Amino acid sequence: MKTMDKVTRFSALQDLVANRVFQLSGEGAFEVLAQAKKLEKTGKHIIHLEIGEPDFDTPENVKDKAIQAIQEGHTHYVPSCGIDDLREAVGVYMKRTRGVEVDPEEVVVTPGAKPVIFLSFLLLLQEGDEVICPDPGFPAYRSIVEFSGAKAVPLPLREENDFRVDIDELKKLVTSKTKMLVLNSPHNPTGSRLLKEDMQEIAQVVAEEDLIVFSDEVYSEIVYDDAHVSILQFPGMKERTVLLDAFSKTFAMTGWRLGYAVLPREIAGYLSLLLTNSNSCTCTFTQMAGAEALLHSAGSVRRMSEQFKVRRDFLLDRLREIEGISIVKPSGAFYYFPNIKSYGLTSRQMASYLLDDAGVALLPGTCFGVQGEGYLRISFSNSLENIMEAMDRMERSLCKLKKA
Repeated sequence: MKTMDKVTRFSALQDLVANRVFQLSGEGAFEVLAQAKKLEKTGKHIIHLEIGEPDFDTPENVKDKAIQAIQEGHTHYVPSCGIDDLREAVGVYMKRTRGVEVDPEEVVVTPGAKPVIFLSFLLLLQEGDEVICPDPGFPAYRSIVEFSGAKAVPLPLREENDFRVDIDELKKLVTSKTKMLVLNSPHNPTGSRLLKEDMQEIAQVVAEEDLIVFSDEVYSEIVYDDAHVSILQFPGMKERTVLLDAFSKTFAMTGWRLGYAVLPREIAGYLSLLLTNSNSCTCTFTQMAGAEALLHSAGSVRRMSEQFKVRRDFLLDRLREIEGISIVKPSGAFYYFPNIKSYGLTSRQMASYLLDDAGVALLPGTCFGVQGEGYLRISFSNSLENIMEAMDRMERSLCKLKKA
């Protein structure tokens, strides 16, 4: 009888899985990738412009450092917060790239960027708190905010404002329940960047409203025309900011799973405690390679960014030639976010059509929030040759729609 009770008790998925799990959402990039892979198995040639992953190899000196570390036996447990060499290297890197002094005690190393988002939100957010998140924006923000029991409040980023934050709109969204503001500059999926004057005004709002900032700066080295601006560079912001940076985009190390948080030392220990209870620690030899990347790979990063700029400039001219598309020139990251509303299809319909008809895998803008409707995300983290072919295919397919 007891056995039967156990069987019937979990008869529905909702009875078996904790309710909070249903607050989580997946990522459109991996869903589209799966669809594209299925088509490839049928023999269809697909050009992949959906995944935000540099097509460059990890710098040789970084790979060599990891191999050396393995051969020297650095394959054991280390402190949850990270090894001293890497935390010190982050401080050197922050001083060089942002002009900000960072003590190793203010650095927590993680196995990738997402654990910083996930664990920081769990650490800082209570049920009922409100978090202002960019829309369109990286989908993990909203997903994890809702999972934590807090409420995600979308901050629209509009094409007519170059997908930058509208300060007046930000001020209107702040309530007595607002605890955190999420920033992402350079921005995924639009390629926009917040200017110095934007950051200055945002810092003023944050101070006046007594908010915490979560600043996602994983694309900080992939910038065009102007230098990166960090919220940490403004008075009083370091004391109320969790900065996320990682190695995936900057150093073409997506598979290495290495990231870090820079945050006030008073709460850094608690973030480390969450790591102790979830991941124990981050891979030792990967961390040693990360220190090498931060200290000795500036040339590789510069060369990669220069290639991204060539692709960006090619796409600027090429997309402008396609009737019915409007674009904002990206100033960072490696994405275009073209407006395709004139074709009369939803973002998902258009992405599906281009995948089937043109063999070009792109992401619908709605993967990044409701403000993404009517847009597509094009990743130019593919070779210039493939991008050229993809644009030719897209133009032919879109011409069909115009004639239909």
